[in-house]
Amino acid sequence: MQEKRLLATPGGQASFSVLLFQDLAVIPLALLLALLSPEVSRGGLDWIAAARAVAMIALLIAAGHFLLRPLLRVVANTGQREIFVGFALLLVLGVAALMEKVGLSMALGAFLAGVMLADSEYRHELELDIEPFKGLFLGLFFIAVGMSIDLGLFARSPGLIIALALGIVALKAALMYPIARYFGYCAPADALVFALGLSQAGEFAFVLFAAAGEILPRHTLNLLNAVVAASMLTTPFLMMLYERVLAPRLAMGDRREADVVEQVYPVVVAGFGRFGQVVTRVLNGLRIHATLIDHDPNQIELVRRFGSKAYYGDATRLDVLEKAGVATARLLIVALDNHVAALRLVRRVRERYPLLKIIARAHSRSDAFEYTDMGIPAVRETFGAALEATEAALRALDFGPVAARRVVARFKRHDEEMLAQQSPHRGEIKQLIAMQQQGREDLERLLRSEEDAPRPAGASAG
Repeated sequence: MQEKRLLATPGGQASFSVLLFQDLAVIPLALLLALLSPEVSRGGLDWIAAARAVAMIALLIAAGHFLLRPLLRVVANTGQREIFVGFALLLVLGVAALMEKVGLSMALGAFLAGVMLADSEYRHELELDIEPFKGLFLGLFFIAVGMSIDLGLFARSPGLIIALALGIVALKAALMYPIARYFGYCAPADALVFALGLSQAGEFAFVLFAAAGEILPRHTLNLLNAVVAASMLTTPFLMMLYERVLAPRLAMGDRREADVVEQVYPVVVAGFGRFGQVVTRVLNGLRIHATLIDHDPNQIELVRRFGSKAYYGDATRLDVLEKAGVATARLLIVALDNHVAALRLVRRVRERYPLLKIIARAHSRSDAFEYTDMGIPAVRETFGAALEATEAALRALDFGPVAARRVVARFKRHDEEMLAQQSPHRGEIKQLIAMQQQGREDLERLLRSEEDAPRPAGASAG
């Protein structure tokens, strides 16, 4: 999901939450398997052993909360990364050995140790330190799983394995989709991501099957391992199906007619995300009303809940903007996230309404080149924030407030001049490099003259 950039979506977040809960569910399941072992069944339930196991888990959780943090703090204060990593590995092996002593699996102990480490304030540092080991051990884990699978089963009973795997995937997807819709993921796309992302059997099934070696016959375990592996193989194909077939159709199906604009204003804002909101708030503060158009229905509803009037519509379409009153507007502010669609829109509007004033959000310097060619003021979305950070950096280096502001203003003016000069040559790499080098030298001279200039009383330059 992270590779497909789906983890940040509501469906991806819900899937990840369920996967984490599945990991935690391994603990009671492993305990249950230990209680179902043949020795326990023949001799009756050993309540003392069961109590000892539960007490050990509770003791580990308490130790992780009260003792592990001070120990990790001492280890971290040494400043030795090797000691930090060695202590974490020692903890995992020690807890795994303790779990085996009380009759539980070492895998359960290792999992509990990971939970204990994750509960500390050093979890992020540990994640970075253990990252190389994680990839190695995960590879070893799946190698061991692959070696445990009886490939002869695929040759002897391919139909049975494929039917069981597809049955599990289909059943889980059929259950997960309505559950997602019931719990508030109303968008079909999010519900589908949730259902398809959880449709396969998880890798912890291999751990549980290994712990069930004394309960189930070897042939059954081999069959179950093969079925789980086959179900996991369906995941990339299901995600390809979602990405290439289902998602585009859902996007087309989710489109609704643009809202009817009840009242038009002299300013039209195309795109009401984090960029457009700032501009609109300032205009509203000056009692300058604007017609707001955005293509995200959730954003529209959120804006309306906060008391602002916004309209749903595809702001990249000229007919939608015309319904919003762009033909009679004094100013169009293009604040779209999609820089390609924004450029295309600006060109169309400029052709149709050459006298309309336009201000565009530029995502990069190349976008700014395009807008400069059309004579349109381009506001680079990160440029202003970077200038503010530069001014703060100069203040931290003992520049006075006036001096810092003058340096930043001089740089801004120089960069805008460079942008206008470079725009006609943006396709000539050698020319751009030469101009950039010359511009760097000019900037050094400018800022040096600024540093040598007389300063107001009380302003320091460092």
